[in-house]
Amino acid sequence: MISLAVNETIARAVEVLRENDHGDYTIPTKGLYPFQWNWDSCLTALGLAHYDEARAWTEIETLFAHQWPDGMVPHIVFHVLNDSYFPGPEVWRTNRPTATSGITQPAVAGFAVRRLFDRAKDKNLAAERARALLPKIDAWHRWFYENRDPRDEGLVAIIHPWESGRDNSIDWDDAFERVPTEGVEPYTRRDTLHADPAHRPTKAQYDRYLWLLQHFRALGWDNAKLHDASPFRIVDPGFNAILIRSAADLADLAKTLGEMGIADANRSRAQKGLSAMERLWSDTYGQYLCLDRATGTLVDSASVGGILPVFSAIPKPRIAAIAATIERIAGKARYIVPSHDLDDPRFDAKRYWRGPVWLVVNYMIADGLAAAGFADVARHISQSSLDLIADSGFAEYYDPLSGEPLGGGRFTWTAAMVIEFLKGER
Repeated sequence: MISLAVNETIARAVEVLRENDHGDYTIPTKGLYPFQWNWDSCLTALGLAHYDEARAWTEIETLFAHQWPDGMVPHIVFHVLNDSYFPGPEVWRTNRPTATSGITQPAVAGFAVRRLFDRAKDKNLAAERARALLPKIDAWHRWFYENRDPRDEGLVAIIHPWESGRDNSIDWDDAFERVPTEGVEPYTRRDTLHADPAHRPTKAQYDRYLWLLQHFRALGWDNAKLHDASPFRIVDPGFNAILIRSAADLADLAKTLGEMGIADANRSRAQKGLSAMERLWSDTYGQYLCLDRATGTLVDSASVGGILPVFSAIPKPRIAAIAATIERIAGKARYIVPSHDLDDPRFDAKRYWRGPVWLVVNYMIADGLAAAGFADVARHISQSSLDLIADSGFAEYYDPLSGEPLGGGRFTWTAAMVIEFLKGER
């Protein structure tokens, strides 16, 4: 039986989802992010499904309606005109029927669609909607390995920090120094009008974000060229783990629905990726590290990106080591899981992905730990997440030391993850 307090929290979360619902897609939050974001939508669909299954499927279908012909799914779809966000479609200039950005984001769709299917009350509806999405998600997975793994190593690279979802992570600092700033067109940021500039990426980082965007735009957004042309090529273990998990889940779902070609292709991708992940392991940190593909060396930076691989089927000893790492961090942070190791002098408790806690990352980490049998650590993360909601509301992210709400308020995927934490296994 669900308690009154839990029901009230779920009702508040649903309110947030409804107010950011634009009919067939959600926005992350009013003002700061007025368009549809890729992995936001896929994870938000899990929350939507608890009160409207059909609407949850529509959320992901709307995203994939704007998939590029080569298979890429862009990280932003600009459904409407709105000048409160920068850079907008006039900067990206991708020349799509509906304007989109020209880069992608973590491939969580395969996981989300499999979870929607598994939990569906209306199995006929779920089978119909999932079957239509299978080839589209498969095409996206194929695109990753064709365009971001040119040497067929089993791991893909991001070519812009925004692709990772962890925009200004400390992981990128050294590689980002290779990105020039000369020739960046004049611009006016909008994010700092909606959130405290001290909590957002710096101007120096933004200059480099924009340089990369302009560089790719000058190449006509030709994905066959962009990987080798980018001075920023990072193999992010968290990004790869999400792709591996989605490929494995898509394989299971495709097998259930009788699509054996899709099942076999994605099973192969997941298995190869899991083997290749071993290259990123660090005994020193008890977690995975990023690889700078330009230099061929691991990045000396212990972030939540190296903890996220528990979301995929990595070896049990690796999961045990990461669980111990999380518990060690929990001895230093009031709330877990911070986005960077507190012992690193570059840790910043309030600045975006350089220290704060994000519930969406907590959800994936807890999901992986629970599936692997580390239920106590998973519950610790879930409870810490819910404590943040009780103390600080549905913020974009939170200070792991004080719990202060940071970034945007009344945030869609935060609310969706709260519903998942409270109702996901019920």
